[in-house]
Amino acid sequence: MFTGIIEQLGTVVNIQPKGTNIQLSIKAPFLSELKIDQSIAHHGVCLTVDGIYHDYYTVTAIEETLKRTNLGNLKTGDVINLERCMKLGDRLDGHIVQGHVDTIARVEKITENDGSWEFEFSYSNTQYVTVEKGSITVNGVSLTVVKSEPGYFSVAIIPYTFENTHFKYLQIGDFVNLEFDVIGKYVERLLLGYKKALI
Repeated sequence: MFTGIIEQLGTVVNIQPKGTNIQLSIKAPFLSELKIDQSIAHHGVCLTVDGIYHDYYTVTAIEETLKRTNLGNLKTGDVINLERCMKLGDRLDGHIVQGHVDTIARVEKITENDGSWEFEFSYSNTQYVTVEKGSITVNGVSLTVVKSEPGYFSVAIIPYTFENTHFKYLQIGDFVNLEFDVIGKYVERLLLGYKKALI
């Protein structure tokens, strides 16, 4: 379980194909605190630490993860958002984030607004919905939806978030990972079942 509050930025130092999977080697400031089998969200994707070395750790992204997320687009030298799983008793500063990415979205527009930025995204899997002032996770960052349309939404980014997450590296045309609000997904599924029962 995560909160969507990014803890550190990490750097991809190696990418090794392993059959249909890839093993990522990540350099991170909290390396000395890690243990094998810990869960860390990488751009919002929950992956398990499977190796710890002198100046990096490794995680493996399986084929299913690569199909659903933007991790397959990573290159050596790329910077990624990192968040370790929350501790029992911590404040939930963002919202409930599972680290299970639903789909990817494309950056359509970036607008600088004299001290903040508005990022607009489109996505094709419209079974998922956003609502204005609702929660959305973009590359692991817990954010509030500003504009909401089917397959399209925007978020406002404050200077702290811009400077301390991967947002400052995003460009139009880039793809990001989306995790929709888990409560909203359950409500949507329940309503879908109710509509089917009425038919």
